[in-house]
Amino acid sequence: MVVVETAEAAEPAGDVAGEAEESGTDDTEGAQAAPKDAEESEEGEEGEEGDVDPLDEEGDIAADYLEELLDIADLDGDIDTYVEAGRAHVSIVTDSQTLVGKDGKVLEALQELSRLAVMTEAGHRSRLMLDIAGYREVRRKELLILATEAIASVKESGEPEHLAPMNPFERKIIHDAVAAAGLSSESEGVEPRRHVVISA
Repeated sequence: MVVVETAEAAEPAGDVAGEAEESGTDDTEGAQAAPKDAEESEEGEEGEEGDVDPLDEEGDIAADYLEELLDIADLDGDIDTYVEAGRAHVSIVTDSQTLVGKDGKVLEALQELSRLAVMTEAGHRSRLMLDIAGYREVRRKELLILATEAIASVKESGEPEHLAPMNPFERKIIHDAVAAAGLSSESEGVEPRRHVVISA
């Protein structure tokens, strides 16, 4: 049985991972990109009674789409929707890794399908973020460790450090960590081999 829950979370300090993903900007500027003003995402919430926040609507549309998918696939999972950092978030709480896939590839595909579902019904492009089984949070912690090691190497040797190819969500995490350490970073190459280069 699929349970859909809706909650609105406050933006956590420093949590801007994934902000560059599909935002219409090149993530080579990830280290300088500022998170979208949360106030912009809240416009319209206090309008006439009955008004629906577009971001809440995006989450609801995606949740309905994913609920049907879970039913068709006969998979268990609770669906939670919330708004954070100026975008809709949907999380499927489950112990199964089936919908995550190797290196999160199934998760990324489902995120794109959910965005298409939103665009089809709401009529506008969505920057919705999907997480399944807590994969993105675990991956974020792994990438921060990787970034810390790479930053230390660059500071010690003075030589640029080329990291493995990553998706936009992952590259943005690296860009933010590098900027916080006072170094420079940029993305090079083309998908799916696009990667971050860290330099002093």
